[in-house]
Amino acid sequence: MATFEAISATGKTIERLLTARFAADEAVSGLDVKAVLVRTEDFAVTTNQNSVLAQPPVLSVFLYRVEPNGTMRAAWSAVGSQDGQAHLPLDLHYLLTPWAENAEHEHTILGSALACIDTTPIATGPLLYPSAAWAPTEAVQLLLDEMSIDNLARVFDSLQSDFKLSVTLLARVVRIDGGTRPVDPTTTVILEEQAL
Repeated sequence: MATFEAISATGKTIERLLTARFAADEAVSGLDVKAVLVRTEDFAVTTNQNSVLAQPPVLSVFLYRVEPNGTMRAAWSAVGSQDGQAHLPLDLHYLLTPWAENAEHEHTILGSALACIDTTPIATGPLLYPSAAWAPTEAVQLLLDEMSIDNLARVFDSLQSDFKLSVTLLARVVRIDGGTRPVDPTTTVILEEQAL
């Protein structure tokens, strides 16, 4: 049963999976490449020298949208009505952006990340970061998402950052299970018949 920590655990799963692949591939020869979770503030590299993006080579993993999974929501609501527990299925949309000293290294980092996602499209069992208390049968599908160049440019405009080569990644279905719903107390109303 995944807890509310499933969103952060999914990000850490992606970060760990990609970093392991970069180490195995030696994505950029002689350099230690890492995948890192980033926040909006990290994209302001010019004003935030403490940003992890100011120390390339890295692949940023930026969660830019969270939405309920429309396909699974009704099914999990039905399960919840039977087991008395809330189940919220989510789709997490990430932006993967390579940061390096030159274009060749950025392209190499992105290529290694894409190969990793293509060969490991399902994260389950020990691949899932343990902080969310995943159920043994839970899995998260990782697949490349489509985004038009106009929408991608809008994302960078809202981040107030220069446009960078990026790929979108969809992690689905990440389920957050709530606590057990309290049982409604039984109330008994005694009605007295009045004589007319």
